[in-house]
Amino acid sequence: MENKRKNKEFNPNNCPVTHFYNKVGGKWKTVIMYGISIDVNRFSLLQKAIPMISKQMLVNQLREMEEDEIIERTIYAEIPPRVEYKLTEYGKTFMPVLMTIQDWGLKDMALKN
Repeated sequence: MENKRKNKEFNPNNCPVTHFYNKVGGKWKTVIMYGISIDVNRFSLLQKAIPMISKQMLVNQLREMEEDEIIERTIYAEIPPRVEYKLTEYGKTFMPVLMTIQDWGLKDMALKN
C-alpha cells in the first residue's frame, strides 16, 4: 500500500512559499535535514538527536525526503547492514534558507530572554 501525502501537490495559487512548505514543511523535515547536514546521518543517530520523534515518523519523513530527492540513502554491504543518509545537491539548496531561519530564531530567542 502506497502512503500518499495529503499536501504534496496542493498549491491552488501556484505560490512559491506554499511550494517550499510542500517540500520541507511540518515539524521534522528541517530538523532532520539540519542533522544530516552536520553528519548526524544514520537512523540511530537521528533518533538520538531528535528524541521527541517517533520511529515511524522518522521513517516516514526520511522516505518522503528520499522520494522528493532531498536526501539519498546509501546501503553498505556489511554485517550488520549500515545505512547512511546525505543531502543531495538539490537538498543542499535548502540549507541557506534553513540557516536564515536559524539566525532569525536565535535572535528572536535572545530578545525573549
